[in-house]
Amino acid sequence: MDPVKQIQKKYCSNAMILAILISLGFILAGYKPIGKGLVLGAIFSVINFILMGQTISAKLGKSSKRTFFMALGSIFFRYLLLAAPLIIAIKIDQINFFSVVAGIFSVQMVILMDHLFNLIFSNRKKKLGTPFNG
Repeated sequence: MDPVKQIQKKYCSNAMILAILISLGFILAGYKPIGKGLVLGAIFSVINFILMGQTISAKLGKSSKRTFFMALGSIFFRYLLLAAPLIIAIKIDQINFFSVVAGIFSVQMVILMDHLFNLIFSNRKKKLGTPFNG
C-alpha cells in the first residue's frame, strides 16, 4: 500500500473512531446536538485530509506555474468543503456549531496526540532500556 494511503488510513480511522465514541458519550448524556456536530465535523475533516493526500501526488512532475494554480485551487476547494459543515450547523438547530469546529480539527488532534504519545513513550523506553553502568 502507498505510504500516503497508510498514513491516511491510520489517522482518519482513529479520528472517526474517537469522534464516534465521544459523540456517543454526549448523545447518551442527552447532548445530541453536540454529538451530531462532532461527527459531522470529523467526516468533513477526514474528507479534507484524503483530498490533501490526493493532491500531493497530483502535483508531482508538473511545471511550477501549473503546480501553483493547482495548489491554489486545491486550497480554495478544501476551504469550501470545510465551510459546508459550518454552514449546516448555522442553519440547523439540531447540530452544535462549536462541536462541528472541534470535529473539523479531529484529524489534526489525532496526529498531534500520536506524535505526543510516540515522544513520551520513546523517551520512557530509552530511560528503561539503558543499563546502569556504575
